[in-house]
Amino acid sequence: MKKMVMTLFVVIVIVGAFTFGALNYHFILMDSSVKLLKKVDLTFENTFVDARGNKKYKLYTNPALIKAGVKDLIEEKSVTIGK
Repeated sequence: MKKMVMTLFVVIVIVGAFTFGALNYHFILMDSSVKLLKKVDLTFENTFVDARGNKKYKLYTNPALIKAGVKDLIEEKSVTIGK
């Protein structure tokens, strides 16, 4: 019983961490990496954005990404998760 409660607690913490990340960050898939951009508002909208190839122009037409500072993202002033 104690082991089951501990397992449930660990699962709840992991799900909470993923939810917190999805609410607070834009994960933008670029050609060779994944960029993280802090969100302005807590929302699930635009959590995962595909910007590979010719789709980069869509970053500049999205109001939520503009507020979050997508210009700095393109200028390499953001956190990058590379290959």
